[in-house]
Amino acid sequence: MKIELAENYGFCFGVKRAIKIAEENKNSATYGPLIHNSKEIARLERDFKVALTDDYTSFKAGDKAVIRTHGIPKNELEALHKNRVDVVDATCPYVTKPQQICQEMSEAGYEIIIFGDEEHPEIKGVKSYATHGARVVTSPKDLEGLKIGDRVALVAQTTRKVEDYMEVANYLIPRHKEVRVFNTICNATFENQDAVRKISKNADVMIIIGGKNSSNTKQLFSISKDNCPESYHIEDETDLNFEWFSNKSFCGISAGASTPDWIIQNVVNAIQKSVNI
Repeated sequence: MKIELAENYGFCFGVKRAIKIAEENKNSATYGPLIHNSKEIARLERDFKVALTDDYTSFKAGDKAVIRTHGIPKNELEALHKNRVDVVDATCPYVTKPQQICQEMSEAGYEIIIFGDEEHPEIKGVKSYATHGARVVTSPKDLEGLKIGDRVALVAQTTRKVEDYMEVANYLIPRHKEVRVFNTICNATFENQDAVRKISKNADVMIIIGGKNSSNTKQLFSISKDNCPESYHIEDETDLNFEWFSNKSFCGISAGASTPDWIIQNVVNAIQKSVNI
């Protein structure tokens, strides 16, 4: 069986940057999971003494708090600074961008629409920067019946599918006098999605590696499943079922932006070993 990795996969710029920041700040704690990969978070705690807390009020003056790649709500960041916590900001610059847009456009009088998952930490943070509030939607259907002003600013969660984002934009544009659409989907997301789309069209089994709560990994899996029905989302090699590869000739592999190379290599090794048995 041929085993091939997608042209683009795994750690993105923002995650690489955050991991480096965490490794350089030993004996600190991240507020919320730094990235959506429990195995990498465990490695940081084991090797670099970077702990994890879900309560920002637990930080005291002088403590070192590493802000997760997804960012945090504006009021919580302000509270950390006010309490003289040593804040080390590992928010991905691609996430900072929609935060800034929401604040600027809201203060300029635009109604803010955010395309994404309202429960995702990135969106909780982005929404908090809209001075006069924002609405979060997942599809055009969520916009039906809403009273929205003439001037609208639209941003997207950084890891969403561009096709779905365009559906929301195309719904808004003919219905309002001014609609400003900001491309806040990050380049790595585009590249990884295009790559998984390409390889999944030729594979007869696809393995998508990443955290079960990773939004961008879920998007990769969705795209893969559209083209290759036998697509499987796993966190690491222990999730593999080797029966998936029975009578298969081409296995394609991709991984989410929070998946480290060492996990990807472990999966590849395990598949190769099973095929050669």
